[in-house]
Order: sequence, then C-alpha cells, then structure tokens
Amino acid sequence: MGSPIPDAHKPELPAEQIILTYHDGTSRTVYDTGIERAYPDGKLIVSRTDLNGVITHVNDAFVEISGYHVDELIGQQHYILRHPDMPKAAYKDLWDTAAAGQKWHGYVKNLCKDGSHYWVYATVVPNIRRGETVGYTSVRRKPSRSKIEAAMAQYAQMKQNEEG
Repeated sequence: MGSPIPDAHKPELPAEQIILTYHDGTSRTVYDTGIERAYPDGKLIVSRTDLNGVITHVNDAFVEISGYHVDELIGQQHYILRHPDMPKAAYKDLWDTAAAGQKWHGYVKNLCKDGSHYWVYATVVPNIRRGETVGYTSVRRKPSRSKIEAAMAQYAQMKQNEEG
C-alpha cells in the first residue's frame, strides 16, 4: 500500500471543502471549485495500477489534465482523483468487475489537483501475465455531453441513497 494521500492544497478560487473517506479507511480533505475542464480533443488518457489500485504508469494526457506531476501520481492510490460527487457504488462495480477479470465501461467525474474536474468515458481492463492478473489499465475517452448529463443525474440519485 502507498502512503496516505496528503490533503489537497486549498485553491485560490472559492471552493467547497470536503473530507472524503475511502474504502481502505483513509481520509483526505479535498476542494471542489465546480469548474469543469474540457476533455482534450483527440487524446486518450491512460493509466495503469497494481492490484491494490496504486498507480504504476500515467501518460502525458493524464498528467496534463489532472494537474499533478508524474511523481505525485506514481505510487499513489488511483482514488487521488476521486470526485466527491462520485458514488461509492460506481467504484465498487468497477473494481468488482475488473477483479473478476472482466472489462468495465463507465462515466467517471475526476477531481484535478486544483479543485476543478473533468468527465471521462473509462474502459478498465485487467492486465494478465502468464494467466495471472497483475494489475489494471484504464483508457479514458472524451464522453458525449448527453451521457455526462445522464451520469450526473444517476450519480446524484445514488449519492442520495448512500447518505440516506
């Protein structure tokens, strides 16, 4: 397991302060400015993790949109990007599907280092070496606006259910 992720730096812009608690029991303070970053046209955002969700590889597009430096990402839990609007059940489905050796597709709202966010259409696949799953690769594409709107409504409902 990597070391606990440090709290996010408070951005210059007005932002909501939120404490997120992750599946492994660690917590972190993050900030949400509500500002959306446009997905970069014509680019794929790629990352790989080990079996525990620790980032082992990121491509340049990932670094660019997330606002983190490569050395701030490698060795960290992938949930460093978790946006507070994302329901826990969405990640549980992703990890359960990938751990079962299946391909997962879905819409994800990610949190950038500066408190802004971006939406992706993610495909997560297990990395298999000599018959054993050794980690996971996620490839993100630009999502359509209508799919983002549908995901926002679905995720808001799921968040209400988990807090209710």
